[in-house]
Amino acid sequence: MRAYLALFKNNMRLTLRDRGVLFFNYLFPLIFFFAFAELFHAGVGGGIAYFVSTVLVMGILGNGLWGAGMRSVQEREANILRRFKVTPISPLPILIAAMISGWLLFVPVLFLLVGLAHFLYAMPLPANWLSLFVMASLGVCSLRAIGLILAAVTNTMQEATIAIQVLYMPMLFLSGATFPAAMLPKWAQTLAQFMPASYLVTGFQGIFFQNQNLLDNAPAVGALLATMILGTFLAMQLFRWEKEEIIHPRKKFWVVAVLAPFVVLGTWQAYSKEHLGTNQALFRQLQRSERFLIRKTRIFTGDGKIIENGSVFVHDGKIAEIYEGDAPDPDQIKAEVIEGAGKTLLPGLIDVHVHLAASGGVGASGADSDYQLSMQHSAAALLYSGVTAARSVGDGLDASIKLRKSIDTGARLGANLFVCGPMFTAEGGHGTEFVENLPAAIKNTVKAQLVRTPKTPEEARKQVRELKAAGVDGIKAILEAGWGEGMLFDRLDLLLVRAVAEEAHAQHLPLATHTGDARDVADAIEIGSASVEHGSWRDEIPDRLLERMAHDGVYLDPTIGVGDAYASYFAGKADGLGNSLVQQVVSGQVLKNTREFIDSGKSVNAGRAEQFQRALDQARNNLLRAWKAGVPLVMGTDAGNPLVFHGPSMHRELQLWVQAGIPIPVALQAATSNAAKLLGVDKRIGAIRKGMDADLLMVDGNPLQEIGATERISLVVLKGERIRRSTLFDQK
Repeated sequence: MRAYLALFKNNMRLTLRDRGVLFFNYLFPLIFFFAFAELFHAGVGGGIAYFVSTVLVMGILGNGLWGAGMRSVQEREANILRRFKVTPISPLPILIAAMISGWLLFVPVLFLLVGLAHFLYAMPLPANWLSLFVMASLGVCSLRAIGLILAAVTNTMQEATIAIQVLYMPMLFLSGATFPAAMLPKWAQTLAQFMPASYLVTGFQGIFFQNQNLLDNAPAVGALLATMILGTFLAMQLFRWEKEEIIHPRKKFWVVAVLAPFVVLGTWQAYSKEHLGTNQALFRQLQRSERFLIRKTRIFTGDGKIIENGSVFVHDGKIAEIYEGDAPDPDQIKAEVIEGAGKTLLPGLIDVHVHLAASGGVGASGADSDYQLSMQHSAAALLYSGVTAARSVGDGLDASIKLRKSIDTGARLGANLFVCGPMFTAEGGHGTEFVENLPAAIKNTVKAQLVRTPKTPEEARKQVRELKAAGVDGIKAILEAGWGEGMLFDRLDLLLVRAVAEEAHAQHLPLATHTGDARDVADAIEIGSASVEHGSWRDEIPDRLLERMAHDGVYLDPTIGVGDAYASYFAGKADGLGNSLVQQVVSGQVLKNTREFIDSGKSVNAGRAEQFQRALDQARNNLLRAWKAGVPLVMGTDAGNPLVFHGPSMHRELQLWVQAGIPIPVALQAATSNAAKLLGVDKRIGAIRKGMDADLLMVDGNPLQEIGATERISLVVLKGERIRRSTLFDQK
């Protein structure tokens, strides 16, 4: 132990005398930190954490590869190690002393950078301090182990310089340390997964941005630990005391052995491609930390209030402040300015009734035939159109939850999803027709994803509990028995649907009930539904039921746009395909196929067209009467049905409501704050209030006077990220 302490003290004494070491270990990182922060307008708050991570990784690379590797070669070249050779000491104390002294030199840098970022730039302190400390320590020690093995397998200073640069430069520029990895080509992102520095970058940023811990980074932690131990062991085996001792060329391949843990990790990442989503998510966190001021605009807050001239300050993904009248100088709050004159700012729209797997048109191939790709496209189309949240009511369970997770983590961009389904219905009930004609080999699998057909109340309750465990946000039940030839279905037994409702309430899951007539509406109210989907298209909802809905706070989601679309579809009218927003979000092939199909007359059915026109008129009448009765209203589109396209259909729904006699502020409130209340997230989204998520839609003109202005989209913001709408459909 004395040898270890003596070598450590000597190492530290020599190091502290070296002004170059002190400069590059302390002053150099600070120069980079302040340069990056000011050059890239990091402002204050979460965004500065990205630059803390950057400088930490740069410091670890320098400390390990240059600090340990080059210094060992220098000491061998200067015959310093030769002097130790005559003493009763082995290489291990020398290597351990080098490891500990390098680590001890780096630790103050960690605390210094985090402290400066917190006190000067208001960066929140990491929730998992211990994880950050351990990750940084493992990074220093593993990179110093790599540096020591490089020193062991190189014969001269010149050779060592080349070897270190071969590792240092790729790790510096491909790992995400100098600029976000998500900006690199996918092949470069994959190549970087074979490098230790990439895992340090994602580890640090995960700790800062996502409150991750060591368990969340377990593979990287294990690889760093293995590299530290293996590198130190091999450096001891290959240790040379004198520069005259020349190492055999084949022994240089031991460097590959040291990096073996990262070869394994890189191979797995190249196969799974998980790193691409991780990189996107971290890049998204950086973008969501921006500070900007939307200035001098009209603001519809979502809860009925209108500010004719105001400004909204967005910071770290939240609405940090709302100003009526003049806003502060942007320089004082370090915010970028977005001019809002002549525009209107609204909360992001919320569509409470969508079917993501169906496009709304006649498909073609690729994304149009693969339901998972179709769901991704639909979520992107919603966001493109200013719909920042949507409730999926009956898509495949696993695919819905998977897509929701990828959007929640930031791996993909799309409207925030709420999963309500699979659909509880009867055998032969509405919803089962989608699987009836499937091949037997896949029929049961698909059915299990889309519907639940319990036979007993106990089975119904069990299925609700299973869906709760699977992570759904709500339950959907179908009472409608259909109407007319070819559209008749078995109706779910009231004993079973009551069991579904009771268990949904017990599990704190809102129940959405699909109805078709006044009888269905009455039953839906009686069992305690949170929302009535569609209402009645066949008859008038009695005043007593509307009064009951108003009293019990049962929301009505009339989805009148789908009736309008079906009336056009069966009449052979394709006027809606000419809508500008439709043409922007629907693939060219689907548009072409749909137009050709309708123009061919294959959709024409005069009886059905008349039937749906009557249904539309009835639905409009019920909607207007419901509003006058005080029924809380929400807005859904039933997107995915023929000619009901994800995103544009929300704007069409708004227009149809206004045509039906609903005041514009009421319609907009149904599509924002009311929808958020139904989904149980009104403390987070659905309104423009201080502290809420910055989910925003800015449009040209004044939709409070002309509802069609909502289609003239100027800006979409999701969780503080200004969406580059043109790139939404390029995601892979």
